[in-house]
Amino acid sequence: MIKIIFIAIGGAIGTLARYFVSGIDYKLSGGVFPVSTFIINSAGSLIIGFLWGLFERFTVSPTARMFIFIGILGGFTTFSTFALESFNLFRDGEFKIALANILATNILGIVFVFVGFAVSRLLLNVAR
Repeated sequence: MIKIIFIAIGGAIGTLARYFVSGIDYKLSGGVFPVSTFIINSAGSLIIGFLWGLFERFTVSPTARMFIFIGILGGFTTFSTFALESFNLFRDGEFKIALANILATNILGIVFVFVGFAVSRLLLNVAR
């Protein structure tokens, strides 16, 4: 039961963080390109890669991992929103923007996991 509570608290934290970042869309793009979803998914990828690299070196309890990965990052990243926004862009005939969104989010997300992991490894090596 305690794991469920930690996941729920983490999810609330991640969701609130996503809410605060989500106001960026219309300020930066006039609402055309889903900027905040792109930023959130990219940042989430960078963070998960970084933490994964750290957690391979340091012992972290399964409950803490669930709190962070399932709770906070699960609440923060927005893949279902990304999918819906991409669908709506296609449906509205914005094929180039939809494809740019899909390619940029997926490619950069994977690259950021690698970058986050590499940065955590570099920091761990410097700390020795």
